[in-house]
Amino acid sequence: MTSELAFPRRAGRFCLALGLALAASAAHAQPDSAPPASGVSYDAPPAEAEQADAAPAPNGRRARPQRTRSQIQPYLEVSQGVSAELNGDDTLTYTTVAAGVDGRVETRRVTAQLSYRYERLIEWGDDAGDSDVHSGVALVRAEVVPGALQLDAGALATRTGGEGRAVGVTDRDAAVEVYSAFAGPTLSTNVGPVAVNASYRLGYVAIDDDSVSGGPRDDFDSAVAHSASASVGMSPGRLPFGWTVGAGYTRSDSDSRFDDDFEGVYVRGDVVVPIGPTFALTAGVGYEDIEASQLDVLRDVNDIPVLGPDGRPLPDPNRRLTTYDVSGIIYDGGFIWRPTQRTELQARAGHRYGGTTVLGSLSHRFNGNLGLGVAVFDTVETFGNSVLNSLNNLPDTFDVNRNPLTGDIGGCAFGTAPGSGVCLGQTLQSIRGTSFRARGASVVLSGSRGLWDYGIGGSYVHRRFGRPNDPAFDLFGSSEDDNFNLFASMGRRLSRTSEVNFDVYASWYDSDLVGFDRVVSTGATVSYSRRFLLDRMRFLAALGLYHTDETVEESTILSAIAGLRYTF
Repeated sequence: MTSELAFPRRAGRFCLALGLALAASAAHAQPDSAPPASGVSYDAPPAEAEQADAAPAPNGRRARPQRTRSQIQPYLEVSQGVSAELNGDDTLTYTTVAAGVDGRVETRRVTAQLSYRYERLIEWGDDAGDSDVHSGVALVRAEVVPGALQLDAGALATRTGGEGRAVGVTDRDAAVEVYSAFAGPTLSTNVGPVAVNASYRLGYVAIDDDSVSGGPRDDFDSAVAHSASASVGMSPGRLPFGWTVGAGYTRSDSDSRFDDDFEGVYVRGDVVVPIGPTFALTAGVGYEDIEASQLDVLRDVNDIPVLGPDGRPLPDPNRRLTTYDVSGIIYDGGFIWRPTQRTELQARAGHRYGGTTVLGSLSHRFNGNLGLGVAVFDTVETFGNSVLNSLNNLPDTFDVNRNPLTGDIGGCAFGTAPGSGVCLGQTLQSIRGTSFRARGASVVLSGSRGLWDYGIGGSYVHRRFGRPNDPAFDLFGSSEDDNFNLFASMGRRLSRTSEVNFDVYASWYDSDLVGFDRVVSTGATVSYSRRFLLDRMRFLAALGLYHTDETVEESTILSAIAGLRYTF
């Protein structure tokens, strides 16, 4: 349960993260000319090159504006809500007082977007108690040297239930607050015909776990992550093939119960061989070295684990165990197909992370208002790296989807370019300090038509965690888990001053942990807003229904809220 004394600490964490992001003017984003997943750039067919320059990039970035445009909207909000558990006797009546700011600034060299909200939930009874919630996302991108050097920064504050559980108004104990920020430069230039790319990211991720029951996630508190990459190469043209030589380094140091560390490095070369104006073959070979480790369990003279006051094993500060160790030759091959400027398909298969790997991506714009993005991924990382990657992959311009009942940032952030966006569900479902191999796929479909705006995002992820082969570590989570997430949002403008929005989500989580079956969560909300008093005052109303099925226990919650917001 969240207490009033937690407010200064949580506010400080988010403000520190946001300050780091804005002060450094940084968040990870690939430049418009970034190579595809193959590591080798392959130019669009000459007949479509002019169209390519004018079209939005796949990550949602558009040409820099030629004049300054800014829109900063601070607001205050007061609302009254009620939440009832339909299959129980838990009914919560509360008042919400919130303050926030939404804004965007664009100049020729700088793009900044911010959405931050603080709210205080004042409970009328004594069942849940008062609480405070911080949520927000910020992104800043600045061109230091136009077309060559860019500084990026970003920050995020959100909540998750973890392990497939939804975060509702009455589900305070399950809430886990996640804070993150990162910053760094990106270099993209040419030395004669040779393209030179490099980037560095410094990131920080921390959680504040309100759970009273403990669980796998309480072995993670915070992490500092470093990521660097560099490459040189040439597109096909001067030679009958294109080539790239690149290297990368990743490190994550976790402040967790067992002091988890992760480090990986790779170097590789790739070639692209055009077969026709729209099709090319690609292949690569290299070397990787990945290692993760953590502290062992403290044991007595009889080699029996020593338990702490919480009944869980204590760490041994004098002994480390290797949990993941893979090194050797890596290789893969595949193709790049661009039949039109609106469509690009890439697929690769090979050997990496000690086994078979398959990667792919598809981007397609059906028209100027509707687009599709699909990715098949295979990676080894940590929870901290995963959160930071989701944040730095946000497009330059995005719409923040907030739960109209709780104000939380959840689901997906869809970019203004059709088919672009990032969904946080797959990242936040499993909070662990241990490194893992994640394989799965994600899809985003978004666009607009007339008075309608819509977006759909879905993902499936299978994680295999690296951990010691010791029953003592079974208390700290599963060795494998699977989760599926689906989020859809649709909005319609009813008039110049009113609109209605519909949001639905579904998630499924399962693991091989002994005694754990699966968790299925579904929910839907409908919200209405209307502006008046010179568009500064807004009436807000929302109704939501949430259902969580944990096999042995089910919960169905109906929530409603109505209030007023004044925008300055």
